[in-house]
Amino acid sequence: MKGSFRGGLNGDNIIRLASVYKAKDYNPELKEINFQKLIEEVDELAKALRKGNRLLNQESIKGTLEKELYDVFYYVIALANVYDVDLEQAYQLKEQINWIKYGAVSEEEN
Repeated sequence: MKGSFRGGLNGDNIIRLASVYKAKDYNPELKEINFQKLIEEVDELAKALRKGNRLLNQESIKGTLEKELYDVFYYVIALANVYDVDLEQAYQLKEQINWIKYGAVSEEEN
């Protein structure tokens, strides 16, 4: 699938996604609406979690944990774009703080 991120999300993939989303859906005038949509999607994610709805086949993504996580992720990136937030830089800085606060996380703990 073109544009797939099956290898997992890393800094490079997050930057690619942010670029794709910006080209597709960049509208600084809708900052507040994007934030409201993020809150709505977090609520839908909570409902999917409570119900234990998971993606069972490719035809029934509606209301699943997978769909709602995607929607939350989408609006987080959309907000980062309109506020010109460098998510890679934020990731690196936050990881440094976490390293100091919590120390190294071993592979077994992941």
